[in-house]
Amino acid sequence: MKKIGFIGIGIMGKSMVRNLMKAGFEVAVYTRTRSKAEDVISEGAIWCEDVRACSKGRDAVITIVGYPEDVEEVYFGENGIIANADPGTCLIDMTTTSPKLAVRISQEAGKSGLTALDAPVTGGDTGAREGTLTILAGGEREAFDRCLPVFEAMGKSIQYEGKAGNGQHTKMCNQIAIAGAISGVCEAMVYAKANGLDVGVMVDSIATGAAGSTQLNAMAPRILSGDFAPGFFIKHFIKDMKLAQGEAKDAGICLGVLDHVLSMYESMAASGHGDEGTQALVKYYQW
Repeated sequence: MKKIGFIGIGIMGKSMVRNLMKAGFEVAVYTRTRSKAEDVISEGAIWCEDVRACSKGRDAVITIVGYPEDVEEVYFGENGIIANADPGTCLIDMTTTSPKLAVRISQEAGKSGLTALDAPVTGGDTGAREGTLTILAGGEREAFDRCLPVFEAMGKSIQYEGKAGNGQHTKMCNQIAIAGAISGVCEAMVYAKANGLDVGVMVDSIATGAAGSTQLNAMAPRILSGDFAPGFFIKHFIKDMKLAQGEAKDAGICLGVLDHVLSMYESMAASGHGDEGTQALVKYYQW
């Protein structure tokens, strides 16, 4: 596997393309706004004018776009990936999207002699940049094994989760856990500030104990420095939590923490904070 098509050059995608090229893959790219890809083009990525061109002649086509409707747009229709990829190509959607959509892509890909994996990632902008993402893959085991060198170029922990859709279901679990963790970090910091503690000292004190977490280590320093730039957009986290909420409803379960954190983030977005990072939740508490 040598030739990769890559669709979606955002905060995550750009670093993933760079790591694929560093690993020796030939990477052709497409995104709606070419200017967002100019730097990786100058570094050796091959520009394609549309999804169709980015899908042809590749061993694998990777997508990491914004929303489920964006995934549908790039995969289906006469100009989509499934209609234009060569037989035998493996399609890898790394967007966090609907498990049901992942199953549909897998089924339609199979009808065209293609294989498909749903392989959402965790690790944020730092993990994408450093090539240490956790990759959660669902689909046929043979396709996963064949694509393993591709995944290893972008991630450190590559997990096979089972059948089509299971990668997305596992990512839902991840986002549910993060919802509770990031809100807990914000509330601990707000409590410390309200009671006159040195918040930085407090964070350092609890980080090595049972309260230590990736969210605490990554987000507390950003909050303390007033850095609310997106490693992961609030608007995209809202999308993910809504997907998880819908899947939970379909499974007949109620997730109270998820529901509450989602409502807080929706309030933040309504106040104009949707393009900030998830750590900006602290502003909900009048930080």
